[in-house]
Amino acid sequence: MPGQDAVFPLADKLRPENLNDFIGQRHLTGPGKMIAALLANQNLSSMIFWGPPGTGKTTLARLLVKDSDYPARECSATVSTISEIKSLMEQASGLRIGREKPLVLFVDEIHHFNRAAQDAFLSYVEKGRIILLGTTTENPAFKINRALLSRLKVLEFYALDRNELETILERGLAFLSQQGAAPLEVKPEGRESLIELAAGDGRRLLNLLEAILHTRPNGAELNRELVEEIAQKQIPGYDRSGDDRYGLISAFHKSVRNSDLDAALFWLQRMLEAGEDPLYILRRMVRIAGEDIGLADPQALECCLQARQAYEFLGSPEGDIFLTGAAVYLSTAAKSNALYECEKSVRKLAKKYARLPVPLHILNPDTFLSASKGAGREYLYAHDFPQKTTPMITMPAGVAERNFYQPGMEGFEKKISERLAHWKKIKRQMIKEKEERKN
Repeated sequence: MPGQDAVFPLADKLRPENLNDFIGQRHLTGPGKMIAALLANQNLSSMIFWGPPGTGKTTLARLLVKDSDYPARECSATVSTISEIKSLMEQASGLRIGREKPLVLFVDEIHHFNRAAQDAFLSYVEKGRIILLGTTTENPAFKINRALLSRLKVLEFYALDRNELETILERGLAFLSQQGAAPLEVKPEGRESLIELAAGDGRRLLNLLEAILHTRPNGAELNRELVEEIAQKQIPGYDRSGDDRYGLISAFHKSVRNSDLDAALFWLQRMLEAGEDPLYILRRMVRIAGEDIGLADPQALECCLQARQAYEFLGSPEGDIFLTGAAVYLSTAAKSNALYECEKSVRKLAKKYARLPVPLHILNPDTFLSASKGAGREYLYAHDFPQKTTPMITMPAGVAERNFYQPGMEGFEKKISERLAHWKKIKRQMIKEKEERKN
């Protein structure tokens, strides 16, 4: 077999050197699409490449810089400090005078800089002193400073499909053959297993192939058993700080919302098996109890809080069963988003009418000035009335909107609906009697 340096690391050796060899992301690189247009016009702008690992973000960024004839510098947020990069931007800003094109600053894994550190890029990007080209595996909406994000184009990368992964595998095998590597007989089921385990990640596919070449017994064929045996030794593809986490917890949340118990339990165990913090999952369960169940089943919240208490008492793995119990309860509970919708609508109204004063009759006369204005003078104490309510108006004048909370007819919300109707009926009657007395 040839020297290791000539063949490995395989993913690096097979990195495309031009756009024609790039695999995937045709929505960006195809004729007339964004990347192709930028190269044709030779006019770059600041951008963020966002997507899962192994989908070509770094490769495409490098190709874009290489083929666009801009001066460029590359750094990684995992090894460079923001002060080092700021110094580089200062130098680039000084050299910008008299130069036709600004420096392209390529920052790999830009999300590793916190939002405060990202402020350093803002003025340079805004004034056109640099073109910022960043890559991230995490959702920019969560990880990139909002002011900076508003000045960047976000290009989303997608997981590679089956055909694209097959092409990468073929290139890998052809490269190994050209380099004189030991022959590798590839069985169809072995190929299938490799592509399945890659899960849309081209780099993972090549890393698995490389691991097989390093560890296979002499003359062993590439079949499903060999692939799975070696893959079990690889680090699971789950990033607790990235989109893996958000993707799985979102799948769990939506399964519970859809009352699909099997799916909810599946995603729950996927997260636990990957090493997710159970308290992170329990926090989402508490949110689900409010957002998707609400008062249709008030016990849902209590169930989640009890599960948390039991888990903290026992820990893993004994306490994991209480997460399963909470997932079962939430998935099978009556569903209502009435509380969630109510919160959103009232929040908007609170902002809309933020300057309206508190009605004078329900304002406490706790100071000389407020008392002199008549604060509390016409206040009606509900417990002084047999109906336990009054015809008094407690909403500020000028707020026309009403009925913010619209309970459904499922579970306990049916009872709440009946209670609301009860109070409205009494109030209408009391207001009517009050008007009759005036007349």
